[in-house]
Amino acid sequence: MREEVSAVSKMYNFTLWLLPHIGKFSRDHRFTLGNRIEEGALEALDLLTEASFTKDKLELLKKANIRLERLRFLMRLSKDLRQINLKQYEFAFRAIEEIGSEIGGWIKHVNRSVPVETN
Repeated sequence: MREEVSAVSKMYNFTLWLLPHIGKFSRDHRFTLGNRIEEGALEALDLLTEASFTKDKLELLKKANIRLERLRFLMRLSKDLRQINLKQYEFAFRAIEEIGSEIGGWIKHVNRSVPVETN
């Protein structure tokens, strides 16, 4: 399925780009904001990877989507605190938007595939 491979791949590439940038955060922010961003990106990658290998994908995808939304705000905070520059923020924003779109498409596909229960 295109969405799952693409979402995992894009999340992996974004995380690969992100981790070295976090390492450049100032000492004041590296262990608070930096750790939270790092954990969030890795958790989103874990959730997407797990979703690609399990039958019950929907809950994992929803959690990954929420984690991605948190990352969006943390990256904005990083920009406002001048831990990343505007160009880096724009790159991160676009990457997060693309990943979110992929997850949204994957969720729609899963919802279409799940039979509706009737009582």
